[in-house]
Amino acid sequence: MTSEKLAKHIDHTILKTQATSEDILLVCNEAKKYSFATVFVNSYFVPFVDRELRETNIGVGTVVGFPLGASSSAVKCFETESGILNGANEIDMVINLGALKDGNSKEVYLDIVAVVESARLAGLKVGLKKVIVKVIIETCYLTDNEKREAAKIVMEAGADFVKTSTGFGPEGAKVEDVALIKEVVGNKLGIKASGGIKTCEQVLSMIEAGATRIGTSSSVEIMENFLKRAKGEVRS
Repeated sequence: MTSEKLAKHIDHTILKTQATSEDILLVCNEAKKYSFATVFVNSYFVPFVDRELRETNIGVGTVVGFPLGASSSAVKCFETESGILNGANEIDMVINLGALKDGNSKEVYLDIVAVVESARLAGLKVGLKKVIVKVIIETCYLTDNEKREAAKIVMEAGADFVKTSTGFGPEGAKVEDVALIKEVVGNKLGIKASGGIKTCEQVLSMIEAGATRIGTSSSVEIMENFLKRAKGEVRS
């Protein structure tokens, strides 16, 4: 794992409610410095981030139905289209947890399908060949069987990634949940681990378990620690 490859695993994220334009600008500049995969922000800041990153190969991501997942499909579709038309090329949506807990797999499936299709159509409007859709299943609220079912639905619905967590629940990503999701989706989907990931050790463990993206607001600290390790300044 090189530092360049590690950086491309990371979605540099700022979703805190009190984030200001100054905060967002700092995150964009950090993303440019380290060449992270994307910058993820709430939808209000998407046009700002799009302007800041337009001359780079760094993606612009936003969240949909966040953080509860309880919005109607129509609302999620509107958020998706709006985000893409304003400059986003990646969407992280929250699954309908209530429907999943009710055992209503069809409703969960249709909710995801609606967002995937909205992303495709909105992408065409702005000339994007592909908009990546990740589906947050919020593992901290699910049994292992529910996690398997959720991952299976995400795969069947045509999304691109299963994502572990919003970071707003009582627990975030766990290595064992990444491994469990990997057992279900194999190499058919990406896996994004997020929520509470603050150290280089956590990131490398998540990647080893099968994560192909990492969502974190501690990206800079993680990269700096990785670089120090590479120079032999920090013991493994």
